[in-house]
Amino acid sequence: MKYLKRFADDTMEQRLKSAGAVLVEGPKGCGKTETAKQHAASLVHLDTDDNAKLRMEIDPKSVLLGDAPRLIDEWQEYPKVWNYVRRDVDDRKEKGLFILTGSSNPEERAKLHSGAARFSVMRMRPMSLFEREWSTGEVSLEKLMKGITPASEAVPFDLGELAEKITLGGWPSLLGADAKDGLRFMQDYVALISEVDVSRVSEKKRDPIKVKRLLQSLSRNIATLSSITSLARDTGGDGAPTNYETIVEYLDVLDRLMIYEALPAWSVHIRSTHSLRKSPKRHFVCPSIAVGALGLSVDKLVADLNYFGFLFESLAVRDLRIYADAHDGSVFHYKDSSDLEADAIVEYQDGTWAAFEVKLGIGAADEAAESLLAFAERVDTKKMGAPASLNVITGNGFAHRRKDGVNVIPLSTLTV
Repeated sequence: MKYLKRFADDTMEQRLKSAGAVLVEGPKGCGKTETAKQHAASLVHLDTDDNAKLRMEIDPKSVLLGDAPRLIDEWQEYPKVWNYVRRDVDDRKEKGLFILTGSSNPEERAKLHSGAARFSVMRMRPMSLFEREWSTGEVSLEKLMKGITPASEAVPFDLGELAEKITLGGWPSLLGADAKDGLRFMQDYVALISEVDVSRVSEKKRDPIKVKRLLQSLSRNIATLSSITSLARDTGGDGAPTNYETIVEYLDVLDRLMIYEALPAWSVHIRSTHSLRKSPKRHFVCPSIAVGALGLSVDKLVADLNYFGFLFESLAVRDLRIYADAHDGSVFHYKDSSDLEADAIVEYQDGTWAAFEVKLGIGAADEAAESLLAFAERVDTKKMGAPASLNVITGNGFAHRRKDGVNVIPLSTLTV
């Protein structure tokens, strides 16, 4: 299977030039190891190499021996390797010595030595539509952030095809697979999270049935502001609601596994008496997880266009996060007490920002554009600056700028 270039490749090259070691984090199966291999001169797998496991017990430093950059895969299997790498970087005072990959965040005891000025941490997610070769790349986020008018040819659109792409997600191992294979893969993926991964990362036995119910509740509430209380009620099943604190703990573990990725509320100054909602929107790192958790076939997805729309919004948020990452940008959402909202706000470090509403069909663009214009009027642009662009992301149509100044952009034309 050929390797498809990732935006993370350019990020990796940059980080290796600026830090002694690069820590690559991301959910299991998103392609961390394969991407890291493209840049490594030597490697060791701490999860499967028996010799490496023995060396970690007898002489941990020997695991670091090899041409640089040295890839240490699944480093969190032996957290103490973090300190050995840190010391080696200190001693050698060189750049690009190590690449560490892992599927969960560094444990607290490893964070005692933060790695500041030694480690550069980069986040990987599953592949975007562009990386998956499902986007034409005619519209650039970077150009939208500069206010440049987008343009594209009309995109072919089929609900069944889009449902299949959502099911397959951005997982490299599903390249060339069909929707049935994708659904089975995602169901197994969710089962592994529920039965093994959550207990492993939390170092405490967790009830796999409750974890599965929580994942299903998050799936049903994807791209919404559902409350912890609502999630607790669903997770409890037919019995009493699950303890509030337990749900918070489970969400924290899913976050550490980088499976669950809530979209934070945008902190913004507004010219209004309305108050801002501070709750995050519920998203997975890829909406295919929701499909797997609920066991939804392509036919079931197409039959429920309301839910399909939420999955499409989550797909757009996933891609915006990947494209924004390439520019060190961040993604948020906006909603106030009058229920005026923007599904996604992309903000760069210099304060440049753009707003996005996501609609499955281009027929809803008028309503979305009206909402975006009302939102823009509410933002205090003296403090926040004017938006670089206002945009409606759709599943069909062609990229263009409307007479009211709002851009319409099919998701399958977007790239960095």
